[in-house]
Amino acid sequence: MKSLENINVSNIFEAVSQSQQARENGQEVSFSGGGTDLLQQIKDGVITSDVLINLRTLEGSSEVSTANNEVAIGGQMTLTELSNHADIQSRFAVLAEAAGSVATPQIRNVGTLAGNVMQRPWCWYYRNGFQCYKAGGEQCFSITGENQLNAIFGGGPSYIVHPSDTAPALVALGAIFDVTGPDGTRSLSGADFFVLPSLNPEVENVLEDGELLTGVRIPTPAAGTLSTYNKITDREAWTHAVISVAAVLHMNGETCESASIVLGGVAPIPWRVPESENLLVGRQITAELAREAGEVSVREAVPLTKNAYKLPMVSAAIERAINSLISRA
Repeated sequence: MKSLENINVSNIFEAVSQSQQARENGQEVSFSGGGTDLLQQIKDGVITSDVLINLRTLEGSSEVSTANNEVAIGGQMTLTELSNHADIQSRFAVLAEAAGSVATPQIRNVGTLAGNVMQRPWCWYYRNGFQCYKAGGEQCFSITGENQLNAIFGGGPSYIVHPSDTAPALVALGAIFDVTGPDGTRSLSGADFFVLPSLNPEVENVLEDGELLTGVRIPTPAAGTLSTYNKITDREAWTHAVISVAAVLHMNGETCESASIVLGGVAPIPWRVPESENLLVGRQITAELAREAGEVSVREAVPLTKNAYKLPMVSAAIERAINSLISRA
C-alpha cells in the first residue's frame, strides 16, 4: 500500500481549503470519514490518492438537530449511531432500518452516513482492475459477462448498481443533500444529486472535485406517515442488497394519501417506482393492492442475460414492504 499523507481538520471549510491546496500541488485527494470502503480501494489500487482529509475530526459533524420543520443529520454520524438514534427510529424508521442493515456491526461502528451514500460500485469488474466505464475505460464488461448482480433499471452504457442502503431511504424520505466545496455550499434533492451513467458513466453523483457531502436534511413527516426498509441479500452479513425497498406511505386512516417507493440493488442510482406509487395513492391499502403494486413495478425493467431472477424478487419485496406497513397502521 502506498504512503499517504493524513490531514486532520476541525471544520468543513478547513477540509475544503486543505483539499484545494493539495490539488493545486498536483496531489490526488480523498475525503475520509470511516474509510471502510475508501481505504480498501486505495489498497487495491482502484483509487490512487496521495492525501487523505480526515473528516472524523470535524466538529459537530455527527449531530442530529431539528429546526424549520426538518431534521438535519450530520454526514459523519456513524451508521450505528443513526440506527440507534431514538428520534430517527420514531420519525424515520426506514432510515434507521437501512443504516442498521449495512454490512457488520464492526463496519457500522465506523462507517458514516455520508460514506455509505458516497461509496463506489461493487461491480466485480470495476473492483478488479478492468478498464470499464467506471475506471475511465470505454466498455461495460458485465453486458456480455457476469451480470447476475447488475442493473435491471436505468442501465447503459454502464450497468452497475448503486450499493448504498441509506441512499434509497433518503430519497424515499425526500431528503435534501447538503454539499460544500471550493465555490461554497449548495443543496440538492435526491433526483438532482444522483446521476445515471447515460449522463456520465464514470460517476454516480454530481459532486465536483473538492466537494463533499456534509449532511442531509429531511422534512418532518406528517402525522400518519409510516416507513420501512426491506433488504434481500445472498448471505446474512457483510454483503450488499441484491434487492432492497425503501417504502414511505402517508396514511389517512386506511387510505394512502401519498407514497414513495425507492429500490436499491437494481439500478445505477436509487430507483424510484412511480408506477407502484401512483397505484396506491387515494386508495385503501389491501393485501391485493400491495400485490398489484409489486407486479407493476417491473414493467419497465430490462434485465441482462443472467439477472432476470431479480424481477419477481422486486415484486415480492415491494409487496412485503407494503404489507408490513399496513399491518402497523
